Amino acid sequence: MSDDLKTHTIGIIMNGVTGRMGMNQHLLRSIIPIMEQGGVKISADEVIMPDPILVGRNAAKLEKLSEQTGIEKWTTDLDKVLADDDYQIYFDALRTDLRPDNIKKAVAAGKHIYCEKPTALNTPDAVELHEIAEEKGVKHGVVQDKLWLPGLAKLRQLRKQDFFGKILSVKADFGYWVFEGDTIPAQRPSWNYRKEDGGGIILDMFCHWRYVLDNIFGEVQRVSCLGTTHIDKRYDEKGEEYEATADDAAYAIFELEEGIVAQFNSSWTTRVRRDDLVTFQVDGTKGSAVAGLRKAWIQPHSATPKPVWNPDVDSDHDFHEDWILLPDQQEFDNAFKIQWELFLRHVVKDEPFRWNLLEAAKGVQLAEIGYEASEKREWIDVPSLT
Repeated sequence: MSDDLKTHTIGIIMNGVTGRMGMNQHLLRSIIPIMEQGGVKISADEVIMPDPILVGRNAAKLEKLSEQTGIEKWTTDLDKVLADDDYQIYFDALRTDLRPDNIKKAVAAGKHIYCEKPTALNTPDAVELHEIAEEKGVKHGVVQDKLWLPGLAKLRQLRKQDFFGKILSVKADFGYWVFEGDTIPAQRPSWNYRKEDGGGIILDMFCHWRYVLDNIFGEVQRVSCLGTTHIDKRYDEKGEEYEATADDAAYAIFELEEGIVAQFNSSWTTRVRRDDLVTFQVDGTKGSAVAGLRKAWIQPHSATPKPVWNPDVDSDHDFHEDWILLPDQQEFDNAFKIQWELFLRHVVKDEPFRWNLLEAAKGVQLAEIGYEASEKREWIDVPSLT
């Protein structure tokens, strides 16, 4: 490494990294790889180097994670590290109900904010976080990782190329079977299924669907939704039965700009028979595309088959063969890591970063409207937060 290399070392308070998301996506797959690659390269002679400290409530878990990763600094004393000027960024991957108070403390300490979604359990609290961050003058961002998934990146590129023509509809099918936890351990934490702890698939996934729809297809204008709890008894990490009070499936229709209709099924009680754990199908006048997490297939108008309906005979037509697999025309890094690098550039070099706490509040707003639409069995308009 050149002696002339200018290195911006930036301290990051990583709160909640003993949890699934904080540890896997943010620490192991984002911050550590950034450090291992030599930082975020700004130019041939300038880089940004993260300097993380691991924060949580369980000292034993933190110590074990420190040994696993080689990151020596960790603490259970959040207040002490918030008072340390060596750390400029506060990152939050805690449970949703714990997030607002900690973000407020971090803002008061003058830290820049980067956090997981949802940022709060309700829209006013989420909007307040944006307002106090703006008033304090700190920079702020929210994780909106799916925008950098290869599959969605390909859909966005197709739209820029006018492949679809006029977009008519978007269909998304997300989810998989989350085991109840009695005979087979559940692969998601038990708090996800307790509404009183901030659980629920509408609160979780509608925050994602808001930024996916707004950024790729068109702003959401109206919502119809049915949320339900299909499985009302589950077993926690200790094997003890508990009442599942949160919704585990949601069936929604979103009306977007320009008359686009989006139908999104989200479920932790479905078994997968599709190309991926989530698939998006976009139908337009000139062509259609289907994308999973990484792959995408297209069917242009000129290559669209002309099926004939006849349920009285078996069909030997393989409709999957009518689609063309898009090649990878670029390399795709981890989506969480990409956004981390953009946020670090935003903090250090003041580069634009539009995925802020107001965008986070829009996601919370859509979740609240989804719950309202489900309860009232009505279409609900989505008012502007700006």
